[in-house]
Amino acid sequence: MSEQPLISPDQQKVVSLDAETKFAANGIVSRTLFRSTNGRVVLFGFAAGQELTEHTSTQQALIQILSGECEFQLAGKPHHLKTGDLLYMPPHLPHAVKATTQFSMLLTLIKPG
Repeated sequence: MSEQPLISPDQQKVVSLDAETKFAANGIVSRTLFRSTNGRVVLFGFAAGQELTEHTSTQQALIQILSGECEFQLAGKPHHLKTGDLLYMPPHLPHAVKATTQFSMLLTLIKPG
């Protein structure tokens, strides 16, 4: 069964990102906050040392670092990101992420169009 997003596209809602961010010892926790036909917003909490191996996406992506620090590899080039940083990624760009400290991020995926 697919998890229901926290925010419905047809209703207004205020969400506390801090309250909704969850962390697991030695793990990664994700929660879809919003989903529509054109995009999706996902909240992530990474334990220190956790990583997502290199992959690509067919969508445009905005990554906002909410807390902590991580290393983002974009097409093999490392980028150290910290609280308050915003990263834009075009579609089909190989990327990976590793938590250098416990960190949280908000991922916004947008279908090109």
